[in-house]
Amino acid sequence: MELYALNRFLNFIKNKYFNLVLATILLIIVIGVSMHNSESFSGIRNIISVPLSPVQDFLTSTGQKVEDIFTSFKDLKTLKEENEALKIKINELEKENRELKSYKDKIEELKQALNLKDKFEDYEVIGANVIAKEPGNWFFVFKIDIGSKDGVEVDYPVVSSTNGLVGRIISVDNTSSKVMSIIDEDSAVSGWVLKSGGGHVIVRGDLLLKEEGLCSINYTTIKIDVAIGDVIETSGLGGIYPKGILIGKVKEIREANNELERNAIVQPEVDFKGLQEVFVLKSKDDS
Repeated sequence: MELYALNRFLNFIKNKYFNLVLATILLIIVIGVSMHNSESFSGIRNIISVPLSPVQDFLTSTGQKVEDIFTSFKDLKTLKEENEALKIKINELEKENRELKSYKDKIEELKQALNLKDKFEDYEVIGANVIAKEPGNWFFVFKIDIGSKDGVEVDYPVVSSTNGLVGRIISVDNTSSKVMSIIDEDSAVSGWVLKSGGGHVIVRGDLLLKEEGLCSINYTTIKIDVAIGDVIETSGLGGIYPKGILIGKVKEIREANNELERNAIVQPEVDFKGLQEVFVLKSKDDS
């Protein structure tokens, strides 16, 4: 009977629950002893603390790691908030930058408009906004927001702020006007090759070229030596466009259909995909 009881006791000691209970009791004793400052307990404290020091180190280390994890989560949240704040600030700065660029572009356009007034002293320069156009990417025929109440009439020339030829007025109502651009196939402008030995050419809109934003020129005299890169401006002939408005540059020379006729392709000065504002030239003689 005594042997049986002894075996059960030994099995209990080997049981993991017993070890856990024993470790817990010893830990409580260590904590209690550690809090007691009496020298009479110092020996016991030292004896017990030696085998339990790894447990204390483990608990201390674990507690520190848990604290570090919570600190990391807190820091991560702070970084996320700071990142969001920075994104908002960047968006605000980008918006301000776009607005400043828009103001800068507007000021530059106004300066160029003043240059137009200086260049065309015999004309009143009237600014206008593009308010409608035909379907598609290109501005073949479009509407502007000034009309007869502003003194606009049919056949008044229309230019860009950079003195590029846009086209002419083809119809007018009280508050708006319709403009036909030089890339429209119904357009024809008397031009001049701006170089020594230059001469008169006719700049036309072309049904096949207008979808590329291009014009064509033809000339019937071999005395005109047209080359790629040559600048074409209005000649002043024809009674619509004053002399000296930039039409564009020669982009390509085409083979002649016959000995008398020669052709070339012109890249207009004006970007006919992005028109927003134009200027109408009104002769002061019409006032």
